[in-house]
Amino acid sequence: MSVIVEMEVVASDFELGRILDIVPGVRIEVETMVPAGERAVPLFWVYDGDRSSFESSVRDHPAVDAVTEIDEFEDRTLYAIDWDVEFDHFFGAIVENDGHILAATGHSDAWQFELRFPGHDCLSEFRESLNGAGISFEVIRVYNPTRPDAGPWFGLTPTQREALVLAVESGYYDIPRTCTTVELAEKLGISDQAVTERLRRAIVNLVDNSLLVTSDDSE
Repeated sequence: MSVIVEMEVVASDFELGRILDIVPGVRIEVETMVPAGERAVPLFWVYDGDRSSFESSVRDHPAVDAVTEIDEFEDRTLYAIDWDVEFDHFFGAIVENDGHILAATGHSDAWQFELRFPGHDCLSEFRESLNGAGISFEVIRVYNPTRPDAGPWFGLTPTQREALVLAVESGYYDIPRTCTTVELAEKLGISDQAVTERLRRAIVNLVDNSLLVTSDDSE
C-alpha cells in the first residue's frame, strides 16, 4: 500500500535548494518534473520575485545548464531549469526508492515536500539515505491516502483537486466539450500546458487511490 510523507527540508542541504537560493519574501512552487533522458527538468513557479536577478543567479550556478522562462503573469513566472541532478542526494534518494513528488514549495530557509512511496519500507530507506547524506529534514506527517482518516481527496493535492473540480464544473469533460484548457488556465492563473499536466496527474492519483485499491489494502 502506498504511503505519503509531508516533510520539510533545509534549503541549503540539497543541490536544487542551493541553486535556487530563494531570498526572503519569494516563494517557489514546483509544477512538475519532466524526464529528459537520465535527467529531470523541473518546471516551477516563482512568486513575487525580481525576475532578472533570479534568472542571473540561477544561470550562473555551475550545476545549471539552462534556465528558460515558459510563461509569465503579473505576480509569478513559470521556469524550466536543466541542471545536473547527479550530485543532488535528495532527489537521488527519491528516485532510488521509487518515490514521486506530489507537491513542493520552497522558501528562503526551507522547502516543504509531499512525496509518495510504494510502501513504508521504501520510505524508511529514503529517510536512511537522507540521514547518510547529512540532509536535515523534519517529517510533518505520514499517512496512507486510502485510509478513512486521510481525508476525502483520495491522494489529490489541493491544486490537483482545484483543477479537476473546476474542469468538471466548467464542462471540460462534457460531450461536446464546453470549456478548453486555455479557459481553465485563465481561471487558475497558469499555462494551458500546466493545466493539462495537472489534470493528468490528478486523474492518475484519483484512480490509483480509489479504483486500484484492493480489499487487502483497505483493511
